[in-house]
Amino acid sequence: MIVEGMLRTPSAVADAERWTAHNYHPLPVVITSAEGAWLTDVDGRRYLDCLAGYSALNFGHRHPKLIAAAHAQLDRLTLTSRAFVHDQFADFCHELAELCGKDLVLPMNTGAEAVETAIKVARKWGYEVKGVPAGQATIVVAEGNFHGRTTTIVSFSTDPDARDGFGPYTPGFRIVPYGDLAALADAIDDTTVAVLIEPIQGEQGVVVPPAGYLPGVRALCTERNVLFAADEIQSGLGRTGETFACDNEGVTPDMYILGKALGGGIVPVSAVVADRDVLGVLRPGEHGSTFGGNPLACAVATEVVRLLATGEFQRRSAELGERLHGRLRELIGKGVVAVRGRGLWAGIDIDPALMTGRRACELLAERGVLAKDTHGSTIRLAPPLVVTAEELDHAVDQLAAVLAG
Repeated sequence: MIVEGMLRTPSAVADAERWTAHNYHPLPVVITSAEGAWLTDVDGRRYLDCLAGYSALNFGHRHPKLIAAAHAQLDRLTLTSRAFVHDQFADFCHELAELCGKDLVLPMNTGAEAVETAIKVARKWGYEVKGVPAGQATIVVAEGNFHGRTTTIVSFSTDPDARDGFGPYTPGFRIVPYGDLAALADAIDDTTVAVLIEPIQGEQGVVVPPAGYLPGVRALCTERNVLFAADEIQSGLGRTGETFACDNEGVTPDMYILGKALGGGIVPVSAVVADRDVLGVLRPGEHGSTFGGNPLACAVATEVVRLLATGEFQRRSAELGERLHGRLRELIGKGVVAVRGRGLWAGIDIDPALMTGRRACELLAERGVLAKDTHGSTIRLAPPLVVTAEELDHAVDQLAAVLAG
């Protein structure tokens, strides 16, 4: 039994608030251990994880095969300089390239690093292959995007929280409405080197574009000699019921931008994957990262690729996703205004007259379910792909109870 005066959570939260910069506004939950789809806090309370580290934990917490790969590598070699080659590097790059159907892999660490890499590669390709005049390359992006928080990336964000106060901003980007092919076509000219979009906008509230949009983007990019760069950092690696969200529309981009789940919830791993005529524009010294493609990261990420190669997690996401979305749609008119998403990924718009998304997440946490709010009254559910049907039902039942008061 937990005695109120002996709770550790309040003091742990207070210490975190005292000693860390306030760049996040976390729920007052202090996690100490986890397994599969479940988390345990410092006071012994258990929670169903319906965020999965923004898709970084697609395979659940401490997946046995991923933990085993990490342990084995920790006992041998964790880091070398990229001045040398290590024995895990080629297997990782080869197997990830094959999963993506591409020629080459450029490993990095964080998602933002991978996006920055794609931007640099697109510009270099534009100058060397397309023939764009030096210093004039432009990239078209979408309103409501979330690609990271570096100074270059926030330069083309339309989220005031991410952008305001961080200028001067990096030029070379054109912003068009998400899902609007006509606006995209108008924005592309002879200086355009890439279209950079999320196949599904996660931070915006799991916004799925209109049917035909992604194939239209692909066709426009091919017609205008522009690279299609798909940011699959949150949407990829099984989250939407396919290996990549683009697969749902039968679309293959020129560049896959990957991260989050690629590290198996153990180490940060990201990558840009493309054919040789794109990534081959880089030469030694033009781009790099001390930890990018390190032995530990490669060992874990190779096992992630092998898990995906079986198709098991994609099938689970598709099948359980149908159940999740069906249950959530039952709540429309009962405190829920709209539900969006694909696979085990849902954006839920709560009636703003009822409560904010933040308040809904606080009440869900009290009931043992962890989720994340965004943009006012919207919450997101993204449970690990190892979640069971019964656990999904439990999460939706708790949301229904919160909305019912």
